[in-house]
Amino acid sequence: MGFVVSLEQPSVAVAGSDDRFPVRRIYCVGRNYLDHIRETAGADEREPPFFFQKPADAILPNGAEFPYPPQSENTHHEIELVVALGKGGANIAAGDALDHVFGYGVGIDMTRRDQQAKAKEMRRPWEIGKAFDHSAPCSAIVPVARIGHPQSARIWIAVDGEVRQDGNIDQQIWSVPDALAHLSGLYELRPGDLMFTGTPAGVGPVRAGNVLTGGIDGIGEIEISVV
Repeated sequence: MGFVVSLEQPSVAVAGSDDRFPVRRIYCVGRNYLDHIRETAGADEREPPFFFQKPADAILPNGAEFPYPPQSENTHHEIELVVALGKGGANIAAGDALDHVFGYGVGIDMTRRDQQAKAKEMRRPWEIGKAFDHSAPCSAIVPVARIGHPQSARIWIAVDGEVRQDGNIDQQIWSVPDALAHLSGLYELRPGDLMFTGTPAGVGPVRAGNVLTGGIDGIGEIEISVV
């Protein structure tokens, strides 16, 4: 007798619609803002982009509660522009990459910084610090048909009303087309993939009871409560 289980497809709301955007994979660009590199790593500022992943079911919807993760005493917020792909492909040219984008959202790359630091020290993957349950809060996806492809926009996050990160998406080292081109040389991208594009300076710790609010001008805002 076989074992059958029904699994719910992770998805994100589509702004202005009852539709849902089904999430296949979540890719994240590491160290994509100069000021963030300088505050945390001091690494080569022109090295090629690198990527890590979060599980699709790490998605946490806008307005939800974020359970403080186990095995951490130093979990941080990282506000990010999220790119949602409507068309897949491999070895996509940077000049063609935006044609693959369905829309954009606002995400928070929640990070167990203490676990990430241990992994770095031991030269192990970052997964334990990045790919835990509920670690990918994401707003509704706003279709390109409504907003085009934002090139310059304020990106910010506040904790209990105090702004912690405040930058502009035009400060990215690797633009959305360039990052997608690099990523598609490593993986065949598919519709339903999300790409979190990195975070500006000002990352910091959260604790139970905090309310996080953030946004990107022209795209939207996100709010989660830490419990």
